[in-house]
Amino acid sequence: MQREESPTMTTGLERIAAKARCEPKLRFTSLAHQITKERVWENLCQIPTDSAPGVDGQTVPEAKESFEVWIEAMLQSVHRQGYPAPNIRRVYIPKPGKQEKRPLGVPCVADRALQRSAAQVLSAIYEQDFLSCSFGGRPGRGAHQALASLHEVISGRKVEWVLEADLKNFFGSLSHEWMLRFVEHRVGDRRLISLIRRWLKASILEEGKLHANEEGTPQGGSISVLLSNVYLHYVLDLWFERVVKPRLRGEAYLVRYIDDFVLCFQYRADALRVQKALCQRLGKFGLSLDRPRPSSSNLVVLRSDTRASEAVNARRRFTFWGSRCTARAIGKATFGLGCGRKSHACGAR
Repeated sequence: MQREESPTMTTGLERIAAKARCEPKLRFTSLAHQITKERVWENLCQIPTDSAPGVDGQTVPEAKESFEVWIEAMLQSVHRQGYPAPNIRRVYIPKPGKQEKRPLGVPCVADRALQRSAAQVLSAIYEQDFLSCSFGGRPGRGAHQALASLHEVISGRKVEWVLEADLKNFFGSLSHEWMLRFVEHRVGDRRLISLIRRWLKASILEEGKLHANEEGTPQGGSISVLLSNVYLHYVLDLWFERVVKPRLRGEAYLVRYIDDFVLCFQYRADALRVQKALCQRLGKFGLSLDRPRPSSSNLVVLRSDTRASEAVNARRRFTFWGSRCTARAIGKATFGLGCGRKSHACGAR
């Protein structure tokens, strides 16, 4: 089979994207036919050859070699709403900028190709819905673009305070019930809903033992990144833009990279009000902050001329996506953002 994406495949996704853009409330009831044999093969070929195998031990070269053996049964099970989502192998990797490690799910290679294919189809819809404050797991909107956006906000907008908000165990905490309800706002194809539900419920293999998965989505699969963006699109992004910002006294901005985000404010009082409301909002959807109690210690003051009475106990540095960020003076009224990691410089300078 050829690795190139066929014009028919591209045109199909372009039609879906155009329709999603023009009709923001439309529920798509026929999407599964876009997950074709050609699309799965294309995504299989994009998986690095040395990628770690899943619980079945099958490598990428082995999956390619046996592609004709397993692909038809896989697609048929998707259309019958009976796809047996394989167990997920769990490993642990270091967190960017932190001492502790985070769990990473390793799907089987064939399942990974199917996840990529489904995410590709669903992204044609959700890329039309996601807001400009959202980064990570999106085309052309990676970590460097997120840091550049944050730099633009801090250096060019009326902001003096940053609320550093770390979600606690986000990928392991999100509610399956809420996740499916959010997806169903735009997806009415029961085959896709069944597929997503089965991925969410896939058991976890850790140290030789199987664990049922009643909440969360294993971090590591392509579908998990998309679903996390969908979840926080409804829980955080839309809420902040449509509900919170119109009620604030001054300017306010959100920059989010998957589950890592910062909130920037013109006034300290606004930041403290939002921090309290944020804890309540997240709790409604099964999420929480690492430091849930509202406190001025979670605030970072950006400008050295901010009133001393307000700046008591405020820090001048914060962390965003593993990058240590510090406000720095550029001119009399303009401040920039310096970001760096231990191993290399990153961000917008």
